[in-house]
Amino acid sequence: KLVKRGITELVTPGVSINDNVLNYKENNFLAAVHFGKASCGVAFLDISTGEFLTAEGPFDYVDKLLNNFGPKEILFERGKRLMFEGNFGSKFFTFELDDWVFTESTAREKLLKHFETKNLKGFGVEHLKNGIIASGAILQYLTMTQHTQIGHITSLARIEEDKYVRLDKFTVRSLELIGSMNDGGSSLLNVIDRTISPMGARLLKRWMVFPLKDEKPINDRLNVVEYFFRQPDFKELIEEQLHLIGDLERIISKVAVGRVSPREVVQLKVALQAIEPIKQACLEADNASLNRIGEQLNLCISIRDRIAKEINNDPPLLINKGGVIKDGVNEELDELRRISYSGKDYLLQIQQRESEQTGIPSLKVAYNNVFGYYIEVRNIHKDKVPQEWIRKQTLVNAERYITQELKVYEEKILGAEDKILVLETQLYTDLVQALTEFIPQIQINANQIARLDCLLSFANVARENNYIRPVIEDNDVLDIRQGRHPVIEKQLPIGEKYIAND
Repeated sequence: KLVKRGITELVTPGVSINDNVLNYKENNFLAAVHFGKASCGVAFLDISTGEFLTAEGPFDYVDKLLNNFGPKEILFERGKRLMFEGNFGSKFFTFELDDWVFTESTAREKLLKHFETKNLKGFGVEHLKNGIIASGAILQYLTMTQHTQIGHITSLARIEEDKYVRLDKFTVRSLELIGSMNDGGSSLLNVIDRTISPMGARLLKRWMVFPLKDEKPINDRLNVVEYFFRQPDFKELIEEQLHLIGDLERIISKVAVGRVSPREVVQLKVALQAIEPIKQACLEADNASLNRIGEQLNLCISIRDRIAKEINNDPPLLINKGGVIKDGVNEELDELRRISYSGKDYLLQIQQRESEQTGIPSLKVAYNNVFGYYIEVRNIHKDKVPQEWIRKQTLVNAERYITQELKVYEEKILGAEDKILVLETQLYTDLVQALTEFIPQIQINANQIARLDCLLSFANVARENNYIRPVIEDNDVLDIRQGRHPVIEKQLPIGEKYIAND
């Protein structure tokens, strides 16, 4: 066969969906920066999850965002390297794009075409001119690197800076929030991360560098943590189901780009099944935040049941290995399988029959890619070979023959196997295509599950370390009683007790 060669995609540090490259506990962001006259626009995209964010503001604000999101690659306009490094340093992996990419008309057109909308008002970014340009540059880069199947990028969200405390890179580093300043040391994230799902781990890291600053959302989170703390049966149920979910966010992204394996589709089914008891428990909980999470979870019953009906529970990793589609799904596939399997049984019958009729006990029917099916006879028995057999190959110690009967069954079996692969691939492709309609709902599920996972993690850490709920008030008082430094306490020598301070 002739294999058509060509570039299918370009893999760069910021654009990858390969599990061998990605860290399940971290986002893999691609960023773009646009330098405006008075402010700077920035956008972040994780193609492995579909998350797409933008913001604009002074250079120091964008610098904080770049350091807190930690993009693996940053795009900016060709010729602006001195400006970029003067404001943001030289530690990032960067790539320069032509100036036409960073024009408002080009960027806006690219975004409107992708989202199939007439304007960007629905995303709340219409007034962010520089942010729009940075966002459009990212989509343009995806086109240049031949990443065109991006249906999982379903929205563009504004980073709401007024909701969070702005932490610069020096604060994040000196407080050791997500990394230690010492070799072998521990960070606050290491101490409090008891998340179960990859989505939860990624969200917790985000929460660490974007702390809330308003009383109500902080107390909403604490209310859920307290509910987990005081309702062990509820906590146990959620915990049990979270262990079944896996990386829902990245699996559904693979559906969009056409890279999802049969095993991942089965994992998707398992995750959707696990969401049902979570949804029910959240709706019945005596907590408004949990009720809202329950309301937003989508069961996706039709596609979940279709996967269960059509895909074997333990399929191979690759579709071309066969055995992905269940029996009973497609009549033609079932018939082809019967031909293939019974044909092989018939070949064994031929071997047994010819061995008995010729008196050649070592006779065997075998197959290779050059001659197809053949009968092999060792030289000491070749005088017993019937005249109607056709000699095809002479070996040192044996002769190989074919018969008309063998050729007929070879065509039947091999034709059936080829057709089985084509038909299984088509049925699997149809199912994956049907899955794409559920991408937005499943992305919402992943977001809500991540949130639950983080709050459950807080409850488990609180129980493990005897932490209590803080009283959050809208004033300037910081009153700590019997406080213990969470990181230092964990690094004390065994047997040494931390002395609490007021």
